[in-house]
Amino acid sequence: MTQTASAENKYVIQRPEDVSQLISKYAGSGKTNKVIWLALIGVFIDAYDLTTLSFGIEQVISDFSLSPVMTGVVASAIVVGTIVGNLLGGWLTDKIGRYRVFMADMVLFVIAAIVAGLAPNVWVLIAARFVMGISVGIDLPVAMSYLAEFSKFNGKSSKAARLAAWCPMWYAASSVCFAIVLALYFILPPEYANWLWRISLIFGAVPALLIIFIRGKYLTESPIWLANQGDLKGAAKILRESYDINAHAQVDHVQKVEQKHAQASYSVLFNKTYLPRTIVALVIHISVAFQYTTIAFFLPSILTRFFHTDTLTTITTTLGLNLAFAFTGGLLGVYMASRLSSRFILLSGFILQFAALVLLGVVGEPGSSLLLYFAIAMLGLWLFAEGFGPGAQMMVYPTMAYPASIRGVGVGMNRAISGVAQAIALFVLPIWMSKFNTDVFLIISIFAFVPIIVIGFLIKFEPTKFDVDSIDLDIEINKTVASKMI
Repeated sequence: MTQTASAENKYVIQRPEDVSQLISKYAGSGKTNKVIWLALIGVFIDAYDLTTLSFGIEQVISDFSLSPVMTGVVASAIVVGTIVGNLLGGWLTDKIGRYRVFMADMVLFVIAAIVAGLAPNVWVLIAARFVMGISVGIDLPVAMSYLAEFSKFNGKSSKAARLAAWCPMWYAASSVCFAIVLALYFILPPEYANWLWRISLIFGAVPALLIIFIRGKYLTESPIWLANQGDLKGAAKILRESYDINAHAQVDHVQKVEQKHAQASYSVLFNKTYLPRTIVALVIHISVAFQYTTIAFFLPSILTRFFHTDTLTTITTTLGLNLAFAFTGGLLGVYMASRLSSRFILLSGFILQFAALVLLGVVGEPGSSLLLYFAIAMLGLWLFAEGFGPGAQMMVYPTMAYPASIRGVGVGMNRAISGVAQAIALFVLPIWMSKFNTDVFLIISIFAFVPIIVIGFLIKFEPTKFDVDSIDLDIEINKTVASKMI
């Protein structure tokens, strides 16, 4: 890349790495902030759709007279769909581009949400929730790619900070979901109470429709992806129009960037270069999946079953805990992400979660008001630690560990494994809760302890040490020890 001597700082792009370097240094101006918000709205939809039935499942059971087995099928349909969507979305994101995948996904969101809300029987609901899961799975790889590829590497609005922002957006969506449930609880007449879960499902189509309507004004293809496809002219045009960077391509096209061994294969994630990073990312995702399913997804069940709260108290307490602890923790995570190492933040979060889970197991079912408040405080501590620590960093790790040419498959594969772990958790946790009662917290604490050992002592990889999009990776790998197994 060369810079001409002019007041406008004209940049001449000669290779794909030049595009990444310009974005890494100057992103944050022009329309890029709008793109970031659109990507985060996509995350909002993901979280909202995954949350909707965590409370409404009891009404679905009543409406369709479901057996325990069918209840499990309904609850897990969306999770199974996310696994398919993660693998498909990760591959498509790298193969055909960020923009086309994102927009097709939003259309799928709208259709699935409306069909699920109007489902006349359980089989239509299962099918719609499965398709909704595919949408959620497709969205995360492309949304994370947008967040990383429209952000600079360092500073207040760094890649790490914007990637971490997915977590408070996730909990904001969860809180909105329960706020809608709370509002409908008071608004709907008792004879129409079974509409509650249907309306809350259909509402998930609203933000997706918003993105569809305004896409032409703000959303563009990722210039990094275009440059890697060899289209330097197209990448330069987006830099001028969306970033306010006066960039021009020296040649219109160059040879397409090919990632060694697997342009369209997930096996590249397990080669010598990426294996340590993949192991760390997978440990984080599996740990978060089991913990999140236990505390966040089953939070209404925990409050009802173990703490013996009534319906209104369960809704308000769940909403309050999400806003007071999870959402604020997520905001803190965004602040910390641009100032501290990801590894330090992760370890701090896992340590606090381990302590909270052990104490919840020791307290058991509270026998007094004091112990009840203490137990709820421990739930809040876990949610707070999740917000600033593993919840935020679980997407920073895979997104910043892999270059743009395999970023989609990297994020997609990690999320798919997370989906498998969550599906297993959804199946075994009700059994464990019935058999072990509050001792289930001690079992789940293992999933906070293992990543402490792996990240703290076995694999010392820091994803924010260098920008994988702005370097010749093969050269950098040979001269850095940023990802090594010891």
